Formats: sequence, structure tokens, C-alpha cells
Amino acid sequence: MGKAVRMISDDGTLTVMAIDSTDFVGRAERIHQTSAVTSAALGRLLTAASLMGAVLKGKDHTITLRLNGNGPAGVVLAVSDSEGNVRGYVHNPVVEIPLNAKGKLDVRGAVGVDGTLTVMKDLGLKEPYIGQIPIVSGEIAEDITNYFATSEQTPTVCALGVLVNPDLTIKAAGGFIIQLLPTAMDDTIDKVEECIKDIPPVTNMLTSGMTPEQICRNVLKTFDLELLDEFEPVYKCTCSKDRVERAFLTLGKDDLEDMAKDEYTEAVCPFCNKKYRFTPAEILSIANSK
Repeated sequence: MGKAVRMISDDGTLTVMAIDSTDFVGRAERIHQTSAVTSAALGRLLTAASLMGAVLKGKDHTITLRLNGNGPAGVVLAVSDSEGNVRGYVHNPVVEIPLNAKGKLDVRGAVGVDGTLTVMKDLGLKEPYIGQIPIVSGEIAEDITNYFATSEQTPTVCALGVLVNPDLTIKAAGGFIIQLLPTAMDDTIDKVEECIKDIPPVTNMLTSGMTPEQICRNVLKTFDLELLDEFEPVYKCTCSKDRVERAFLTLGKDDLEDMAKDEYTEAVCPFCNKKYRFTPAEILSIANSK
């Protein structure tokens, strides 16, 4: 179970959220059997989605982050509900490429930079809100920061990290997001920049035993912070046989009748790999209900 907090400065000039997402990133690795670099890419995007989803207001609101940089990993996708619970996948879960120039997992190389980050918010309205920006980094945190600056005009600092063990399990994963509120003045920006100048990587703070609240206070040492709320997000798929049936309804009747000629039809959820099997009679029943 993940652990996360949201805090506000006592002068009301900024908020900060931090999360230990080790558990749900580990669950994603076990489900998708990702290689080290794709675990890092998917884990970072899931972590960002959880933090961004947790500030949604409505119980049924969701946010989807879709990263398509035309790299060898293909599309990386993460979905979060308003409690920070996530699900996601990477199109090519096993990618083997050399480490980057810093000797780290080359997330940028796996994701690619020739493409876009798309953010879709389903807020229960007729149409979802969709924001799309060119990928500027491929390291994901910088792209999230750029999204907030470009699409929501919100000055933001985002840091994300995933530490993978030699056996490909997840040792640590987490992140934080700092956002300035409209009440912030130039001196607030200066104070934040000074605070984060020499901050250690998120995974270092987690492996040293810091909690999300301690990370917030460590990142913003010169600010007095008050706890707003805390939550415990998990990896949570929402698939069901009924949902698959509704997806089949989007197909043409002729297509469904062709499917019914097979011994059975199997659909696999991309988020959790659960398989749903339909008999020819069930497929024909769906076709006749159109």
C-alpha cells in the first residue's frame, strides 16, 4: 500500500505532495514483468498520476497520462482515480538499452522524445478535459512540470524516482510535487529554488527511511508546513466482464458475428492481464442486443 501526504505552507503560498509508491510500482512490475528501464518509466508515470489524481474533487473523477515519445518502450499509460489509486501499462514491457551517460537507467532513451504527453481529466462532464504538450525531456518529471506550466499556468516542481533491484524487483519508488498558489510572490519562488538546489534524489530519501511527510519537510526546510490530508493509494484495476461486453458493443454486428464463429473469444485486460472468455452464444447475444 502506498503512502502519500498533501501539505500547505502556513503562509498559504504553496502546496507540496509527496508519495512512497514503492508498493504499487512493485505490483505493476509483477503484473507486466517489465525490464528495469521500463519499470522506471512506468513507475514514474504511475507515481505522477497518483499525485495528480489525488487532488481531483469528485469521487468518480479520473486522470489519464499518456506518454508517446516513439521510443522502444512505445506508449506508456497511467490512470488514477481521485483517491490516488492507479493502474497502467507500457506497450513494450521488456526493453534492454545501455545505461545513460550518468550510469543510470536511460528512461529518456526508452520513452523517446519525438512525441507528446497527453493529460486527460474525466470530471463527469460531457467531454473530458484534454491537454497535450510536446515531450521536452522523456525523463517524465520534467515533462509533468512543463505540462503544469504550459497547460495549467501553475508554477510547479516535480521529482520522480524508481530504484530497481538487480533481480528486477522494486527497491524504492516515489516522488513529490510542489505548486505555487496565486498568493505566492517572487520571494516565495526564490525560497523554493534555494530549498531544492541541493536536494537528494527521492529514492535516496526513501531508502534512508524518510516518510512522505518527512520528505516534504526536508525538501522545503525553510517553510512551515501544515498537513492537509494523507492517503494510501494502491494499484487497482477496474476491469470486469461487463466492461468488456460494453467494449464489444462498439464493434459492428458483422464483426461480432464473425467472432462468434470461433470456439471462444478471449479478451485480456491491458492493466492487470486478467483474461475474459466468451462463448459463441455470448458473442451472438451481444451482437443481437445492438
